[in-house]
Order: sequence, then C-alpha cells, then structure tokens
Amino acid sequence: MDRRTTPKTRADTGRSREDRLKSALKANLARRKAQMRARGDSDEGRDGPVDTPTDTDTDKE
Repeated sequence: MDRRTTPKTRADTGRSREDRLKSALKANLARRKAQMRARGDSDEGRDGPVDTPTDTDTDKE
C-alpha cells in the first residue's frame, strides 16, 4: 500500500507556519517578560538604590 498523503497547497502550509511562528513569538515574549520580572525582583534588594550624582556634587571644586 502506498501511504502518500495529498500534497498541501502553499496557502495551507503558509497559514500553519504563520500560526506556529505567531505562537512561538508569543511564548518567547512571555518567557522574556517572566525573566525580566524575576531579574528585577532579585536585583532590587541586592545592591540598594543607585546613587546618581547631582548638580551640587559636581560643583564642589
């Protein structure tokens, strides 16, 4: 017996590929957002607030 399937048209394969790419992108963005949240939570208490120079700090010459 021959188990060949009917060939898919370009529109059929393109649409499913587009759907796969869309869902992969969505999953990737969700994963990156979760990583950034986790990184932000762990970085907050570790180093303390960042001290930025003010105008009065640079005028002390």
